[in-house]
Amino acid sequence: MRIVWTLLKVIVGLAIAIPVGLVLLGLTVGLVGTVLRLAVVALKLACLALAGFGVFAVVRRLFGSRAPVPQAPRELPQSDRYYEAAMRELDAELGTRTR
Repeated sequence: MRIVWTLLKVIVGLAIAIPVGLVLLGLTVGLVGTVLRLAVVALKLACLALAGFGVFAVVRRLFGSRAPVPQAPRELPQSDRYYEAAMRELDAELGTRTR
């Protein structure tokens, strides 16, 4: 009787596990297919963007200005009083002369 009960449990377990496994396998294949399709679409968009950038670069070289526009020289920022105070404090802690 013990062997029959164990065999019945195995049969019920397989009757539940096999259909659930098939459903999970189908879902997995569907998700992998979807991810691969999204990767292909992303690759197509990247190629399209690269081609568009190439066209833009060619048009810019053909119709762009020849001479570069000179930029105004940047000015150094004015001294910061908080920075100066921090440097004086650091110099005082290290025992060096102040600036």
